[in-house]
Amino acid sequence: MARFTGRSAIVTGAAQGIGAVYAKALAAEGAKVVVADLNAERGEQVAKEIVADGGTAVFHSVDVADPESAAALAAFTIAEFGVINHLVNNAAIYGGMKLDLLVTVPWDYYKKFMGVNLDGALNMTRAVWENMNANGGGSIVNQSSTAAWLYSSFYGLAKVGINGLTQQLAHELGGCKIRVNAIAPGPIDTEATQTVTPGDMVKDIVSRIPIKRMGTPDDLVGACLYLLSDEAAWVTGQILNVDGGQIIRS
Repeated sequence: MARFTGRSAIVTGAAQGIGAVYAKALAAEGAKVVVADLNAERGEQVAKEIVADGGTAVFHSVDVADPESAAALAAFTIAEFGVINHLVNNAAIYGGMKLDLLVTVPWDYYKKFMGVNLDGALNMTRAVWENMNANGGGSIVNQSSTAAWLYSSFYGLAKVGINGLTQQLAHELGGCKIRVNAIAPGPIDTEATQTVTPGDMVKDIVSRIPIKRMGTPDDLVGACLYLLSDEAAWVTGQILNVDGGQIIRS
């Protein structure tokens, strides 16, 4: 398939893990991809791998918590590819995340965490929406998590915020033909998850999932590409769980 031929896509947090898989999948379907991340070494490597596989990709550094950095990324994409058609807000502090309670987490760390994991999606959307609007619309996918429905301290709180942000932005931008949806993965077997979640806790989580295994980044690709594509032309403001049945919502 080539659902994204001639279109550009920004994927934040694309230097590794889920973001890298999203970037490669978009490129494989014809998108011109901006691999955006703070990790230049890994990000450039992902872009090189995409190009080596016959795709189109460039790397650009971004700190999504900084509105000026987000705006610079949007300007770079426009200069490079002429237009911004799609955005995946995947960047987050996760691997190596501090484990603490809401009532005790150091305030400076909490603000930094929320600046990336919640405000970052808004900063990036604010940076791209005018170009999308001027060019007939576009689509945005935010990365949520099943943590939004489970106790997960400030990580879960950030994902609750992402869900609300997704719905509010869908309402605000619908008239601009910009669709905004979110994917809420269950536990995904990535390097970052392995650094955060103890093995015995993973086993317990998996035992309670109807499809009894950890997810993989590849399990999320279909949902991401669908929500970005014209196949989802009348889908906006939705949070799509891809979680092996971990969360059943009525």
